[in-house]
Amino acid sequence: MDLLNAFIALANFVLVPAIAYGSQLALGALGVTMIYGILRFSNFAHGDTMAFGTMVTILATWWLQGMGVSLGPLPTALLALPVGIAGCMALLLLTDRAVYRFYRAQRAKPVILVIVSMGVMFILNGLVRFIIGPGDQRFADGERFIVNAREFKAATGLEEGLAVKTTQGITLVTAIVVVAALFWFLGRTRTGKSMRAYSDNEDLALLSGINPERVVTITWLIVAALATIAGVLYGLDKSFKPFTYFQLLLPVFASAIVGGLGNPVGAIAGGFIIAFSEVTITYAWKKVLGHALPESLEPSGLVQLLSTDYKFAVSFVILLIVLLFRPTGLFRGKAV
Repeated sequence: MDLLNAFIALANFVLVPAIAYGSQLALGALGVTMIYGILRFSNFAHGDTMAFGTMVTILATWWLQGMGVSLGPLPTALLALPVGIAGCMALLLLTDRAVYRFYRAQRAKPVILVIVSMGVMFILNGLVRFIIGPGDQRFADGERFIVNAREFKAATGLEEGLAVKTTQGITLVTAIVVVAALFWFLGRTRTGKSMRAYSDNEDLALLSGINPERVVTITWLIVAALATIAGVLYGLDKSFKPFTYFQLLLPVFASAIVGGLGNPVGAIAGGFIIAFSEVTITYAWKKVLGHALPESLEPSGLVQLLSTDYKFAVSFVILLIVLLFRPTGLFRGKAV
């Protein structure tokens, strides 16, 4: 019974949150890895792109809520999500036409595009703060829990109760559907195969008659969808704050690089590696160990390696280790 209580506590505070967070990071990292693999530069504006798409979704959600429209037990934001994706698509296409296309035509080095993307990052960050404000914005509604801790304890008789938030369940299901759709698109459709060919060898793809501008446009559209979905899921699960999305760039990039920058499978694996690392290292293990160990060995302290204030430092350390010892990532993406 004590071991079962320990497992429920572990699931409640580590497994379920890490799976939801890993799904969000994986979707964000997929956007980063697609830009690197096809457009060949690291887009530092990706975190604020997520924030912009989420902001548009929040504004549309508030409008729907004001009109009395809802999805019952599900968040109204799911109805507003297509509006957010469309807004983010428009933003990225405009940014590409106004900024990145010029540097592509000049055959600028990747480091130049990275610097340019940092400029875009600061502009987007300021724009989002100006429109929606710098503070926390909550937009979740509907049922809060799929599994309630109190009801779980009453049904099982266990000391520990399992709680699964609705947003965590939606995150996992949405991530599975989106990833499956993306892999089907890249592997089965003519456009997806053209994008993969362009990523593998640009010159050979051009000789085969592939239109580079069409590939670039479709890449930005897919990235906008991935960024908005990842941002909205993160905002529903936690809360929306522009600066948090600015900070989120580090674990998203770490996920993409750890898995192998340019490798979609690696981006997904990297997202879960970073998420589980952050959650397990910053979690206070006293409750789990208290159930799992004999009473004489129960810890008196929190048994917490790092405070939650330092969770982004975990991503940074893992990123440094991978760059030092395996710069192509676990799944051998393109060298950083």
